Amino acid sequence: MPMRLALDPHFRPCEAQAGEEIYLNGIFEFNISRLLTYIGTSGKFHADPVLLAEMHYGGTSPGLNELTIAAADLSRPVILAEISPGRYNLIDGNHRVARARREGLPSILAYRVDCPEHVAFLTSVLAYGKYVEYWNSKVDDILETRPRRRQTPSMQPAIESVASDRQTREPSSR
Repeated sequence: MPMRLALDPHFRPCEAQAGEEIYLNGIFEFNISRLLTYIGTSGKFHADPVLLAEMHYGGTSPGLNELTIAAADLSRPVILAEISPGRYNLIDGNHRVARARREGLPSILAYRVDCPEHVAFLTSVLAYGKYVEYWNSKVDDILETRPRRRQTPSMQPAIESVASDRQTREPSSR
């Protein structure tokens, strides 16, 4: 079950320094250089093969540089970030994915970075606030579409008993 994010009033953006790689996806801008450092030093991440067919948008942008695609190092894992509950988007490695697709490979190595772990790498307070709002709206959508648990006849006496206890303990509102 996905969890809602709480807005941290003390959030500090991961602002880009000169020479750092940034991934921009609308208002959501991630500091890829620092995320890669974190992945490499935390010991939490392992690169696993991911089917290219599961990456709907990766490596398909017409703006990708042909020379960079040809030189892309397929031994370097790409990064997939959980952008909404259960949905991972490619945020690093578009040229590698493009090359793998062109070479007909079925899969590519990838790190999956779950939410909220990647949130610390957003580069602005505005992007952070909008991301928390976006994520929570997706969680709410999931929770609203879940079937509600039906009360079975065996649960009814217990529910009535709890309700009765509350009424006797709560002061009246006169």
